[in-house]
Amino acid sequence: GTNMAVITIESEEAALIPALVGLLRSGTADAEATAKLWKFAIKSENQVAIAEAIPHLVNLLSSGTADAKEHAAGTLRNLANANAANQVAIADAGAIRPLVALLTTGTV
Repeated sequence: GTNMAVITIESEEAALIPALVGLLRSGTADAEATAKLWKFAIKSENQVAIAEAIPHLVNLLSSGTADAKEHAAGTLRNLANANAANQVAIADAGAIRPLVALLTTGTV
């Protein structure tokens, strides 16, 4: 029934996250990969695994394509939502300046 479908989707997300984080670490994440992380980061149960990628997401704010910058910012937003530890990690990774730049000019 529907419960099995939900479990399958959640287990697929859990299986994909390490691969997507690995793509970010290696510098080969594309817009599709970053879009998936943005979507997956909405769920608190995915945030610990995705939080490992915070420094790489911050790098994308400055060095990524326009889509990658948008997706990185969205992922960071989702990670920071109601999560004080992630808020600190995001700030410590240097995200404030590039995020402000994106807000004020649309580019970094």
